[in-house]
Amino acid sequence: MSQNNQPPRVQLVQAPDYRDNYANSVQIRVSVWDFHLIFGQANSEGPEQLSIRNQQGIFLSPQQAKALWNVLGQNLAQYEAAFGELQLEPRVPDFPQGTVN
Repeated sequence: MSQNNQPPRVQLVQAPDYRDNYANSVQIRVSVWDFHLIFGQANSEGPEQLSIRNQQGIFLSPQQAKALWNVLGQNLAQYEAAFGELQLEPRVPDFPQGTVN
C-alpha cells in the first residue's frame, strides 16, 4: 500500500451566520485550557473617558493560539517590510491586564 504524502485538500465554507467586524480592541484572558480573545471597538468619549464595546469572544486552544501567534508574526513582518515599522501608542495604565488597544 502506498503512502499519500499530499496534504489534505481544505475546503473553506462560511456558516450562514458568518459576518465580518472591525475591532480596535482585543482583551485576552488565559486559563490552563484555553485562550479567550474578546474583540471590540474602543471609542474616546473625552480626554479622560474611554469606552470599549465588546462585540465577539473567541475561545482558542493553546495550540491554536500559538499557531495564530506564528501566522500573525509572519504577516506583521511582511507588512512592516513593505510599509515600515509599526509604532504602538503608549498603553493606558487603567486597562485591565491582557487588554490590547
